[in-house]
Amino acid sequence: MPMSIPTDADLNAQSAALGQRLQQASLQLVTAESCSGGWIAKCMTDIAGSSAFFDCGMVVYSYEAKQRLLGVRAQTLEQYGAVSRETVLEMVSGALVNSGAGIAVAVTGIAGPGGGSPDKPVGSIWIGWKRRGGYARAELFQFDGDREAIRRQTVAAALRGIDAQL
Repeated sequence: MPMSIPTDADLNAQSAALGQRLQQASLQLVTAESCSGGWIAKCMTDIAGSSAFFDCGMVVYSYEAKQRLLGVRAQTLEQYGAVSRETVLEMVSGALVNSGAGIAVAVTGIAGPGGGSPDKPVGSIWIGWKRRGGYARAELFQFDGDREAIRRQTVAAALRGIDAQL
């Protein structure tokens, strides 16, 4: 069953509810975003008072940025590529190491319209979540639609996953 494309209002409501839950848990969020381009951070900081639950966000498109800002190993990128379980797990762990946050989300994927391959088609998105002191978790999503639709679905899935970690 195809997923519905979240609207701005949907993402805002989801972010506001998540912000309240993060604040209740006394946790701040860090984001490490590739294909979503900072959209998760934007949604969270659209909420008034977000400094209570949002620490920082990093937009890391290049291999070099993933390595420099998040500590993703060159060998991981060479062996598995940027769009992989291995890379997103290193991204989410690196986001926590390089921030004061207690919970992290990382996304990497192919939002299209180009860039896909038979083994990693357009819409392939890896999302990782981790709480400080816990184990990282990653999930592969296959979203449909144009670039905007894929990115909107990515943001909504990332936010749902953070909520599930609380």
